[in-house]
Amino acid sequence: MRFSIDEQFLLDCFREIVQTPSPVGYPVLLNPVLERYAAMFGQAVHYDSKSTAYITLDGQDNSKTVMLGAHADTIGMMVRTVDADGMIRVRALGGVNFGSLEGETVTVHTRHGRSYTGLFACQSHSVHVFDDARTLERNENTMMILLDEKVRSKDDVYALGIRHGDFVSAEPRCQVTQNGYLKSRYIDDKAAVACCFTMLKYLFEHQLKPKYRTVIAIPYYEEIGIGGTFVPEGVSEYVALDIGLIGPDYDGNEYAVSICAKDNATPYDFALTTRLVEYAKKAGCDYAVDIFYRYGTDGSAAMRAGNDLRAAAFGMAVYCSHGVERTHIEGLKNTMNLLLAYVLDI
Repeated sequence: MRFSIDEQFLLDCFREIVQTPSPVGYPVLLNPVLERYAAMFGQAVHYDSKSTAYITLDGQDNSKTVMLGAHADTIGMMVRTVDADGMIRVRALGGVNFGSLEGETVTVHTRHGRSYTGLFACQSHSVHVFDDARTLERNENTMMILLDEKVRSKDDVYALGIRHGDFVSAEPRCQVTQNGYLKSRYIDDKAAVACCFTMLKYLFEHQLKPKYRTVIAIPYYEEIGIGGTFVPEGVSEYVALDIGLIGPDYDGNEYAVSICAKDNATPYDFALTTRLVEYAKKAGCDYAVDIFYRYGTDGSAAMRAGNDLRAAAFGMAVYCSHGVERTHIEGLKNTMNLLLAYVLDI
């Protein structure tokens, strides 16, 4: 059976969440948004000491507890130093592709609530000036932030309240085309977070409970591999909702839901992954099963941390991961159908 998904809500929720900065370890701006969406459907959010947000749904059968993990953190950067001329140098938070960020608008978030935009540029920034403008490798040592402020020295930058260790986010450039393509940074993994709230809306409006007690976890450290390392007591299954990949070895595409059988660290649980395949068939999903290289999820982090649970992973496939990514609304809808089939055990 196919579920009737509120496509407009899904897209609107994604737009708001993706436009709210939340680089690795920075929950300040997004947590109030998560709380507001949860409250729409009669749910409360609580947090652990790592600022992971949890929403717990009562099940038809509370003798078993399952967890859905959709990470809120995105790749980002942190202020490392300020040059004598006022240019800001950074360190990466997660697997940043610096080439894809060149020319992007970025925002520096200070620890005292101020924010400043700037241009993320290569130090050999112009073909008219530098012989190596086209060839210089783009990395932490060659990229810099030019603040959109009249700063000419390190002291000018410090006078704004900017300090080493301030977080840096990049403009998401979110757009949805008329024929359903989503193009944006941070589809990984904010599209999955939007899917979780769209699932809550479906359950609320249809007065349904999940089959088992279901905990939605929204961590802020997935991009550095530790988001799912803590799992609340009693959870026996961890299903990570995360992007799928598109490439020469893969069957997945933008219009399907990708079920991950193995990531760079570990195979996922045989029985649970097989159940997801069966749920996908029953829900009429366009789906693919793939093995992903240079990829991990909070599900595998939970296993590697020694938690006693089964883990699996699925989600919408994207082009250009860790850049301006692209997927299609059909991929999100197939992900939603598999998600609902799983939580309702249909």
